[in-house]
Amino acid sequence: MSTIRDVAKEAGVSVATVSRVLNNKGYSHEDTKKRVNEAIKKLNYKPNEVARSLFNKKSRLVGLLLPDIRNPFFPELARGVEDEMQEQGLHLIIGNADEKSEKEIEYIQTFKQNNVIGIISATNHAETTPYKNLSFPVVFLDRTTNSHPSVYGDGYNGGKKAAYEIIRRGSKRIALLRGPAELMTAQDRFKGALDELCNSNVDFHVISSSFSFDDAEKMAITLFENYPDIDGVIASNDLSAAAILHEALRIGRSIPNDIQIIGYDDIPLSRLLFPPLSTIRQPAYDMGREAAKLLMKIINNKPLLQKNIQMPVTFIERQTTRKVEEND
Repeated sequence: MSTIRDVAKEAGVSVATVSRVLNNKGYSHEDTKKRVNEAIKKLNYKPNEVARSLFNKKSRLVGLLLPDIRNPFFPELARGVEDEMQEQGLHLIIGNADEKSEKEIEYIQTFKQNNVIGIISATNHAETTPYKNLSFPVVFLDRTTNSHPSVYGDGYNGGKKAAYEIIRRGSKRIALLRGPAELMTAQDRFKGALDELCNSNVDFHVISSSFSFDDAEKMAITLFENYPDIDGVIASNDLSAAAILHEALRIGRSIPNDIQIIGYDDIPLSRLLFPPLSTIRQPAYDMGREAAKLLMKIINNKPLLQKNIQMPVTFIERQTTRKVEEND
């Protein structure tokens, strides 16, 4: 890999001159600029973004902080962010917090040390101290907060849709999984489902659950041990729905005849499960792009028509729910 010294040698100039040309700082003769640019092209030299940020006190780097990259929903968010940022000529530094506040703090410090111009965060601690008094803007993704702009799905409506669809397909004894209490987006979908269930003639149980990959299997086993007669599950996300589907089949329950399951997110895995999972689709990729656009508007001091952008969700019918006639 070529270095800035290689470029300087090829162009017959000093390293300082190459640096001035790269960063458009100070005066350089046009002939000198031409030689430097020709050397860069010939050697296929790629400037070190960190070094450039230290020189300019500004970078083309943006931090993206995810809570758990094992959950396929979050890489979909990341793809949307990355594609939009690349079109803007920017690059991402991605951190995986593992749903641990100490790792989240460490990554924020890493972003600061690399002179990022902004952060997009999808972690679980939106209102915590590390996000206060930063010198660059923060946008939250799939999270809501009173202190920063955000992009998120319509959780309340998503929860209502899930409950409505499972009830009209015949479930009478329903388990409603409640996601992490600290996440407003999780509580919005829980409240939407709860309101719909309370207004219907069904029995239901509320079960607390996390969004953790590690907890999903244990939760599914406990669910059927405690509530063996349930005939419907409204899951808090697709990972928990997949674990419940697996456990239901393991203990001999027929899906969807004995028990119906509706997930949340529509991760790519959902359609590959057997049977394929009915779920509430969040437009993860589009949400990522919108968060990136929102951050860029703030960085470029453009007016914000919306500080908080709520995106619509839809019910995706697959084979873990029963078929109904459209006029039912």
